[in-house]
Amino acid sequence: MAVFLPKGTRDFLPLQMRQRRQVIETVRAVFVRHGFEALETPAFERIETLTGKYGEEGDRLIYKILKRGKGGEQGEADLALRYDLTVPFARVLSMNQDLRLPFKRFQMQPVWRADRPQKGRFREFWQCDVDVAGSTSPAAEAECLAVATESLQELGFTGFTVLLNDRRILASFARLLGVEAREGALLVALDKLDKVGKDGVSAELTGRGFPPELPERLWALLDVPAENDAALDALEARLDQGGRDGVAALRQVLSLSAALGVDLSRVQVAPTLARGLDYYTGPVYEIVVADGGVGTVAGGGRYDGLIGLLSGREVPAVGIALGLERLLTVMEERGMFADLTPEAEVFVTVFSPALLEASLKVGAGLRARGIPVEIYLGDRKLKAQFKEADARKSRWVVVVGPDEATAGTLTLKDLRRGGQRVCAIDEAAEAILTG
Repeated sequence: MAVFLPKGTRDFLPLQMRQRRQVIETVRAVFVRHGFEALETPAFERIETLTGKYGEEGDRLIYKILKRGKGGEQGEADLALRYDLTVPFARVLSMNQDLRLPFKRFQMQPVWRADRPQKGRFREFWQCDVDVAGSTSPAAEAECLAVATESLQELGFTGFTVLLNDRRILASFARLLGVEAREGALLVALDKLDKVGKDGVSAELTGRGFPPELPERLWALLDVPAENDAALDALEARLDQGGRDGVAALRQVLSLSAALGVDLSRVQVAPTLARGLDYYTGPVYEIVVADGGVGTVAGGGRYDGLIGLLSGREVPAVGIALGLERLLTVMEERGMFADLTPEAEVFVTVFSPALLEASLKVGAGLRARGIPVEIYLGDRKLKAQFKEADARKSRWVVVVGPDEATAGTLTLKDLRRGGQRVCAIDEAAEAILTG
């Protein structure tokens, strides 16, 4: 019988797991360095917690879990797999109102979306989130941008751009175009600009029943100089007060980001950036990698009203998420991973069945000294075991032959630098630990 993975999912073999752990540990170190604390939430939430937070298109991508019993037989659902990590975070804050604010958390877990799989886009994927709850300061946005750009730099990325906008600017566009009642539909169409281009967005807008002249007016509003200060000046001159508030916020975010060490040559004001999710209320941002072929590798923004929807208590919040799968896709294609060695770099051979117990004791002794060890569990000859150790990229090979077993010693061979020695287990452990 042929077996297949569910579409949009993957298995991760040992090499892929080492690569994933390298990225996760690098990003986690940056998060901790910026004072964010770890948090985890369940894989699924009550369905009413998730629905109505992402917009019409987002809600359609939520994986629903059928009720047990008759309700499930009738297609009723009461739970759903989490769509992102932001709404679960808002739910945590609504249930734990004694948390000290501002509260800075990071979360690195899988999420699920019933999306169409493509390069860098899967139905099950990991997000690496940081969020700040309880602060209205634009320094919180700057902190998010600093964390994200620093993470990318430490992973080895150089050619990336931070796109920056504010939802109040987009709301002002809707008002100026006379379609404020349909702002959500306008943003859903505009959010597809990087995928379908201007012609595609224009076609969608007219297909959604907007006036035929609206696309041309929209593109005229969005046509601003490339340089950030000039772009903000142009926007300020053509927007209403609400839009100008958004422009002022972006000026502050840029200034404070520079103070935190963000290279502003990487940051571009992008009035077309919409971030289609309904819960955003202020600055929004995305990070794209040059020639990455996977679209956005990070994104987020301010969502001051979301926590209040769940708790009735208004708590301002802002965050950014890095997409682990997209980062890995680009890094694998570009050969950005070093030749990662296995966690267990010590390979203990078995000289003969009669000496199996002696090899096991040596392996246990090395493990007791804090050294990861793989003990050979097959039935091949010693020469073949050395080939196996080399194929597994082990650095050290341990042999316990008849002479070593009698003397209470072992032979330690260094496959990387060459050479071997006969020594006691303590000496071998010291040599392995000091490299």
